[in-house]
Amino acid sequence: MNELQKELINSLTKFRLNKIEPFMEEDDHNSNFRMEIFNQLGEMGLTGVTLPEEYGGANLSYEDLSLILEEIAKSSVSYAVTVSVSTMVQSILNSFANEQQKEKYLPALTSGQKIGAFCLSESHSGSDAAALKTTAKKVDGGYILNGTKMWISSGGIAETYIVMARTSATGAKGISAFIVEKGTEGFSFGKKEKKMGWKVSPTRELVFDNCFIPEQNLLSQEGEGFKVAMSALDRGRITIGAIAVGLAQRALDEAVLYSLERKQFNQALFDFQGLQWMMADMACEVEASRLLVLKAAQDFDAGKPNIKLASMAKMKATDTAMKVTTDAVQIHGGVGYTQEYPVERFMRDAKVLQIVEGTNQIQKIVIARQLKKEYQG
Repeated sequence: MNELQKELINSLTKFRLNKIEPFMEEDDHNSNFRMEIFNQLGEMGLTGVTLPEEYGGANLSYEDLSLILEEIAKSSVSYAVTVSVSTMVQSILNSFANEQQKEKYLPALTSGQKIGAFCLSESHSGSDAAALKTTAKKVDGGYILNGTKMWISSGGIAETYIVMARTSATGAKGISAFIVEKGTEGFSFGKKEKKMGWKVSPTRELVFDNCFIPEQNLLSQEGEGFKVAMSALDRGRITIGAIAVGLAQRALDEAVLYSLERKQFNQALFDFQGLQWMMADMACEVEASRLLVLKAAQDFDAGKPNIKLASMAKMKATDTAMKVTTDAVQIHGGVGYTQEYPVERFMRDAKVLQIVEGTNQIQKIVIARQLKKEYQG
C-alpha cells in the first residue's frame, strides 16, 4: 500500500473497531441497519470514493475502494455491501447521466446522506437478466412502470434507485434504465426478506404499480439499459471480490487467534500439524484472492478493464470466503457453531457472495467465453 492508502486504512480500522464492531452481533440478531454508521462513513469520505470531486467524491481509484471495502468487511459485510452498491449506482450516474441528473443526485450519494440501490433482478430473471419483464410504457411526459424487482440490496433504506425496465419487446436491446426516487407515487416495497446472512443489510422486493417516471429520469437513452447494467456488474465483480477478501481475512484472524489460546491434550490447538496445514491453506487462498482482486482493480484503473480477470477475482475470492469461514468454524469446534463467537456469522455472510453480482457458475461462463476469444484470435 502507498502512504495515502495506509493512512486511509489506519483511520478506517479505528473507526470500524470503535463504531461498527461493538454493535454487530446485536444488530445481526435484530436485522438492524444503523444509518448513522453510513453517514459517518460518508463524513470520512468513504461513500463516494471513486467519484469526481466536483460531485463530492474523493476521486480515488478502484484499488483504493477495494482496500476500503476489504477493511469494512472485516467487521461487517452488510455495511461494506451497502457502500459498494451505492458506489456502483454513483458510477452508473457518472457514466450515463446528463449534467442535470448528476447535479441532482450525486452529491447526496457521495456524501453518504443518501443510499443508492441497483435494481435488475426479478423473480424469473436472475442470471438471465435480459429476460426481465418489468415494463416502462411511453406516455406523454414520461413512462409508466409496472412490475416487480426482487432481492434488492438496501431496499427500503435507499433513496435513489436505478431501475431496469422493458421499453420494447426485443430482448436485451429493449431494456432501458431509469432513476426512481423513494416516495414516488406507485412505487412501494414488498416484504423484507428473512435471510441466512447479510442481516444488517435489508433486502426487499420493489413494486411498481402504474408508477409515473418523468422523461428527465431516463438514463442515457431508450435501449441502453442492459449496457448500463452490464457496465455496473463489471465493477461489482471487483468490489464483491474485495469484500470477500476482507471477510476471509477476518475469519482467518479469528481462527489463528483461537487456536493459539485454546488447549487440548496439554498443547495449543495451533501446535497440531493437521490444523497448521489447514490454516496455511487458508492463508494462501486469502492472499491469492487479494492479489487477484487488486490486479483486476489496477487494470480497471489503468483504463484496461479485464473482464476475464474481474470474473476470476470475484469467483476465486468468494469461493475462498466460503471455504475459509467454514474452516474457521471447524477450527473453533463446537463453540464455532454458536453465536458466542463471530465465525458462525462470517460463514452465513459468505454464502451469498457466491451468488450476487453474477453467480460463480456465470463467472465460469464469462471466463470461458474470454478464453475462447483469446484462443480463436
